[in-house]
Amino acid sequence: MSLDGDLSGLSMTELFRLEAEDQARVLTEGLLLVERGGADAATLEALMRAAHSIKGAAAIVGLAPAVRLSHAMEDVFVAAQHGRLALRPSDVDALLDAVDLMLRLAGDDPAAADGVEAQVAALGRLRGRKPGGLRAPPAPDDEAAPAPALAPSHAPDLAPDLAPEAAAEPAPAGPAPTAPPAAPASDELLALAGQARLHAGQLRPWIDALQRDKRQQRALSDTLEQLREAAAANGDARLQELARTALERARPLHEGLRRAIDGAEHYEHRALALSTRLSDELLELRMCRFGEGVHALPRMVRDLARGMGKDVRLEIHGGATLVDRAVLARMDGPLNQLLRNAVDHGMETPEARRAAGKLDYGTIRLEARHRGGMLSIEVADDGRGVDPERIRSAAVARRLATPAFAPQLSQAELMEFLFLPGFSLKDSADAMSGRGVGMDVVHEAVQRLNGSVRAESQAGAGFRTLVTLPLTQSIVRALVVEVLGEAYALPIARVERVLRVAASELRTLSGRAYVELDGEHVGLAPAAQVLALGESPPAAELAIVVIGTRERYGLVVDAVRGEQSLSVQPLEPVFGKLRDVAAAALLDDGAPALVLDVPDLLLSIARLLGEGALLRLAPAQTLARAARRVLVVDDSLTVREMQRKLLAGRGYLVDVALDGIDGWNQLRAGAYDLLITDIDMPRLDGIGLLERVRRDPRLQRLPVMIVSYKDRPEDRARGQEAGADYYLAKGAFHDATLLDAVRDLVGDAAGDAP
Repeated sequence: MSLDGDLSGLSMTELFRLEAEDQARVLTEGLLLVERGGADAATLEALMRAAHSIKGAAAIVGLAPAVRLSHAMEDVFVAAQHGRLALRPSDVDALLDAVDLMLRLAGDDPAAADGVEAQVAALGRLRGRKPGGLRAPPAPDDEAAPAPALAPSHAPDLAPDLAPEAAAEPAPAGPAPTAPPAAPASDELLALAGQARLHAGQLRPWIDALQRDKRQQRALSDTLEQLREAAAANGDARLQELARTALERARPLHEGLRRAIDGAEHYEHRALALSTRLSDELLELRMCRFGEGVHALPRMVRDLARGMGKDVRLEIHGGATLVDRAVLARMDGPLNQLLRNAVDHGMETPEARRAAGKLDYGTIRLEARHRGGMLSIEVADDGRGVDPERIRSAAVARRLATPAFAPQLSQAELMEFLFLPGFSLKDSADAMSGRGVGMDVVHEAVQRLNGSVRAESQAGAGFRTLVTLPLTQSIVRALVVEVLGEAYALPIARVERVLRVAASELRTLSGRAYVELDGEHVGLAPAAQVLALGESPPAAELAIVVIGTRERYGLVVDAVRGEQSLSVQPLEPVFGKLRDVAAAALLDDGAPALVLDVPDLLLSIARLLGEGALLRLAPAQTLARAARRVLVVDDSLTVREMQRKLLAGRGYLVDVALDGIDGWNQLRAGAYDLLITDIDMPRLDGIGLLERVRRDPRLQRLPVMIVSYKDRPEDRARGQEAGADYYLAKGAFHDATLLDAVRDLVGDAAGDAP
């Protein structure tokens, strides 16, 4: 049975067997790659994650020999990740033997358990061997965070259920099952229903054309009537007869056209109603009650908690909520992982709960409901929660945030670290958790289902995970946008916000355009360039679609058409996996559109930024030259932002640069009315920048103001010798002083002369 089928009728033992078979395939393929010398960090990560997943599943069903065996395998892969062990061909043989033994255990072979201890001992000797020979790529020094960045080929697929032919490549190891190579029959029927709706919708342009012919025919009849009246007034009997004959012949044509239009509209109405009913009935066949797929979870939570000396109860709410069977099956692994995390990490022992003034037993609430056309699943517990300061400290310890930047992170931003591969708050790993494998698996599985996930916590009071998914993978609620005259769709669950921003409000930092959103700089990327379509013409107002979670970008499109519910169609297999494209769809008007792959888009944008190839958007000065434009160069964020806000508040267009080199690059690329610069900066100081400006034929007349902490006479003299027009000491700095100086040099923001 496929892991994508209906699993609600299977026992926990049968589910474990299916998952073990799936992960055994990952282990075998990875070990063979190691044997061929092609192992890299991503391969070892996939092997470790597969062993970890089998271990967790075995613990749930109480199969202790499988837990010991998978834990021993996991230890071997972790040692290889950190360079403490170089896997040899003989080692691969031993590990493949362990995989075979694991499958026997999963198949309930009564003799399999007899060989576990010997196999565990063999793996222990292997793990304890000193490194040497062929060495696998080492992982970071932090033992609790071995996960490397995923290679592009391991990036989560946007919608494997939407385009199964293009998603045949195995997904990264983890609880989420791999998509089958062929679409289920219901998908094909839904595709046919969508095509029927398309053909019914194509009647409308034909009917509209007939309506135009009807209007033109009416105008012709009116003209003939006027001709007959003119002939009568003229007294020409022959002309009167011809006009009368023409009118008589035109009258039945007009009536026949009216009947044809009425018939076509009636047929269109019936065809649309029938295709819509067919789609709805097929969707009903795919739907089941949420409770049907999670009925075994309360027992699983109970047994798992008792094995840890805890008392935990699972409450299921919204059991009657209808969900897509395929979606529910694909969420089986992530839900199990979330519940294991809640029991292991969140729930306290009865003694600890009593000491905290809580009931002896803990409660986990699993709820499903429809919200805004989407499926919302919530897993919330009343355990100890997560202290955000622990996340902050762990992020610094694992070098995911600098000590200077970490204190500025909000609680919502800190929660995002929990979804990073390899991130764990445990100091050491045990048989249940601590490898940093868990929430990242949930995040990847939800992404593959075209959804989103976020976490909330209150220290000492509980933890909550919110998952938002499409109701079905066959009908997707999407935001339809236009790029160079073509329609594209972005799954609405992956869209954070839509903005309309005047081009004059854009800012630049390090040569890149951005907008401020919730106090954060969101970089902008032209959709036409990201999709390799060309370059959109400049516009006075930009339509921006904000995508991404941890790293957000603003995708600049030509227009936003609005939200639509789209019937998704898989791409033809001949195309393979197209970059940045997940599937195709039919719009409400019957026109085809491509459904964009948001994770692919984020990778494409990051790649263009890394290569420095991302085109700059149309400079604001070409669209709004009425206001004076100022470039502020200062390596101090506080000073830089204070000056920018002060000047922007008076109507000046302000760009900022981080240091002299950044400022020099922006000066050469743009057109500015004034340069304000600090002196002491890395890479190129203010004096060096000023000297370059005065040597440049185009910039040598640009007014330059120095704002510096240095207030000695010799410092002022040095600045003036380099060509500064104004020298302002930060020690004597006041808002009015800066504004008066700017006004003296370039006039008011509106362009009035000084």
